[in-house]
Amino acid sequence: MPRPAKCRHVEALPEVSFFKPRGVPMSLLEEVSLTLEGFEALRLAELEELSQEEAAERMNVSRQTFGRVLAQARKTVAEAVVKGRALRIDGGNYMVKGVEPQTCPGLEPGRIGKKAGTGAFTEEDKMSKIAVSAQGPGLDEPIDPRFGRAAGFLIVDPQTMEFEYLDNGSSQVLAQGAGLQAAEIVARAGANLVLTGFVGPKAFQALAAAGIKVGQDLDGLTVREAVERFKAGQIEAAGGPNKGGHWR
Repeated sequence: MPRPAKCRHVEALPEVSFFKPRGVPMSLLEEVSLTLEGFEALRLAELEELSQEEAAERMNVSRQTFGRVLAQARKTVAEAVVKGRALRIDGGNYMVKGVEPQTCPGLEPGRIGKKAGTGAFTEEDKMSKIAVSAQGPGLDEPIDPRFGRAAGFLIVDPQTMEFEYLDNGSSQVLAQGAGLQAAEIVARAGANLVLTGFVGPKAFQALAAAGIKVGQDLDGLTVREAVERFKAGQIEAAGGPNKGGHWR
């Protein structure tokens, strides 16, 4: 039996995990995925300009393994740029420094920052009000990836697609506690679910305490696209935050 692959060490999660060509709807795009270890290999080799030996040591892998990971990462990014694909940074065999492993051998694979086995939303969840972080007051506005400092939230009835818009300007100006105040806003609106990009630990804890489930890593979509994916069962309930600190 082959030996399981070692868990690759990653310094931190990316601040942005999705990129797409400007002006092209997601429905017309093919998507490619860059693993978290591929993202880290690019960061170490291209930005920190480390040798393969130094970078391999940082990632806790052999130089040969690092070389393979880096080569695949470069190919993935090149495909996205040259062929005009959407690029998602997602999954892989990694652990974040100081955080329990997310997708190492023996654990179920999942999205960035999710704990294994978080599972799907229930049919009952699909009848609930959804708060979606949005950059503007319409269903075709892009999702605002910053939960705590989102421009606002659309409170959407997934059955009828009727919605109301709640401005989040008061949270945006806070030096600290923006995520907690945003959680309070969506809880007061009667939402049982949040769809967004990134959620910090304190905000995630506040949402969980209010009984609000979270779907995350949805930046790059419009509000309508995110709700439709949720209704189709294509979004999983997150088991933990996917942002380790304050979004600036």
